[in-house]
Amino acid sequence: MKDKIVFIDGCRTPFLKSGTDYFHNDIMSYQLGQYAIKGLLIKTGIDPKEIDTVIMGTVISNLKTSNVAREASLGAGIPTATPCHTVSQACISANRAVASGIGEIRSGQAEVFIAGGVDNTSDTPIGFKKEMRKKLFAAQKLKTMGDNLKFLFSLRPRHFAPERPQVAEFTTKKTMGQDCDVLAAKYQISREAQDAFCLRSHQLSSKAWEDGHLEKEVVTVSLPPKFKPINRDNGVRVSSLEKLAKLRPAFDKKYGTLTAANSSFLTDGGSAGLFMTESKAKALGLVPKAEIIDFCFTGQELEEELLLGPAFASAKVLDKTGLTLDDMDVIEFHEAFAGQILANLACLESATFAKEKLNRAQAVGKIPMSKFNLWGGSLSLGHPFGATGLRLINTAANRLQHEGGKYALIAACAAGAHGHAMILKRYEA
Repeated sequence: MKDKIVFIDGCRTPFLKSGTDYFHNDIMSYQLGQYAIKGLLIKTGIDPKEIDTVIMGTVISNLKTSNVAREASLGAGIPTATPCHTVSQACISANRAVASGIGEIRSGQAEVFIAGGVDNTSDTPIGFKKEMRKKLFAAQKLKTMGDNLKFLFSLRPRHFAPERPQVAEFTTKKTMGQDCDVLAAKYQISREAQDAFCLRSHQLSSKAWEDGHLEKEVVTVSLPPKFKPINRDNGVRVSSLEKLAKLRPAFDKKYGTLTAANSSFLTDGGSAGLFMTESKAKALGLVPKAEIIDFCFTGQELEEELLLGPAFASAKVLDKTGLTLDDMDVIEFHEAFAGQILANLACLESATFAKEKLNRAQAVGKIPMSKFNLWGGSLSLGHPFGATGLRLINTAANRLQHEGGKYALIAACAAGAHGHAMILKRYEA
């Protein structure tokens, strides 16, 4: 009988809007990961020497700390003998990190691993365009004063224009917002429905903070020189439908229904979780929160299915395990956009989608909102690309414990038309 793989606990930094406190304190991505890992070590009380490997996901890589897992781990006190590596799969990078750790356990390389992710959009590297980069590369070989002067006089104002980073598909050249506007129109998701879902996310996040649920997941970050404690997400804003309705479309300015409010915002933050075999947990005296039942990754068509990963992946993992949506007591989906969530929910309910896209005889099923994202989601909490996947796992496990449920389903979409889903089971000794 295979040793169960269990989730002990998780920890994350406060998720902050880009350009706010982390930006003003010049914090780097690895430091956000460092705070998350250090917080996890303190929270669980595990000896860092017990960690066999650390795997972190990220999207926005900094050349100075390209293996952000290593730098974050060393800063958090993980021994140098512990190997660390970094993975990237867009918005499901942390999910990929967890999957990689599970693979290491199954292949006998590890018994205990830390996995999570980090992204700091406030510290996005901004470079020059190709023409200038070629000039600078060639300039490395310049030797004489004459060569240097010739190089300087060859420069023109256009060469100094930065290459602005975009959250866009390399293949289609479209941003996710543009794709989601099309998706919302295709599935007839109204602006009113999107705004209502957005408001729900903020209301539930606010209530979860008030009830103390999210406080248990977050480690306080204190940054020099003032060491002002940062202990709460700063994107939660409870507004009104009337105010939301006044916002202008953010992507398709004429016909679009996506706004700055019903779309997730650029976010900085880090997350980390502790995973191990059940036998190791017993040996260490640690009580798991959840058991990893199964997971899957999917790839879809880029033009029409970019953001439908949750529908494809949820169907796949449920079929793999023989479970149904009715078996799920807790459901946590990444909220990239309100329109994306509502389109995925519609697809899961659709017999036509099931037949044409999933090769199923009947619809996957209807998700009751009484089980769905009850402590808010990415629309309100924020979405540091590499960190969200671990937040979903941690929140789902905590909700299982709090609500006394048995099974939890998490799912997310990602750039490149990818999807991920995982099923957790509340741990029972």
